[in-house]
Amino acid sequence: MEIAALFDLDGVVFDTEPQYTHLWGAIGREYYPDIPDFAHLIKGQTLVQIFDKWFANRAEDQRAITARLDAFEAQMTYPWIAGVEDFLATLRRNGVPTAVVTSSNRAKMANVLRERPELRTLFDHILMAEDFAHSKPHPDCYLRGAAATATRPARCVVFEDSFAGVRAGRDAGCVVVGLATTNPRESLVPLCDMVADDFAGLTLESITNLFQ
Repeated sequence: MEIAALFDLDGVVFDTEPQYTHLWGAIGREYYPDIPDFAHLIKGQTLVQIFDKWFANRAEDQRAITARLDAFEAQMTYPWIAGVEDFLATLRRNGVPTAVVTSSNRAKMANVLRERPELRTLFDHILMAEDFAHSKPHPDCYLRGAAATATRPARCVVFEDSFAGVRAGRDAGCVVVGLATTNPRESLVPLCDMVADDFAGLTLESITNLFQ
């Protein structure tokens, strides 16, 4: 059965969401102290989307936040989500095309690839924010991911942790597996074809069965 696998990055391949939650939680407390869940409201969004919604016409604040984010990402660590390396190896052995489909921009990805250069060999394609006309929750990113793997969207499985990403995958017409690394399992179950805590218990058979 020919399928392709499309992966979000933070919270799916790398267990980085706690670090981002810490950073954006601090930014939220500084700029929006009356919104306690600010860090979760911006999950899965690009920096451009965050600025457009929360910091429009505030050029000085945008520059300060960008500098803060750049400095933070330059010293971040990128631990693997449990089981993802073995799962990717299984996909590679079985000829399943893969792609990273992330809202991260090229500057962020330069930091990632400096820390984890093997990412280039684990995936066939790496698509970033600059590669999409529209960011999540718009389906454009996963439609482009499907095109990159030369696979119809209906034959693609999307691995996502954010609500915006899950919606993008669903609206692209893909099968969606939710990773309960960022949001509670019970909140993902109604929105996904399958929910997993990580990749440790996933098999290729369990994924292909979703296409039956």
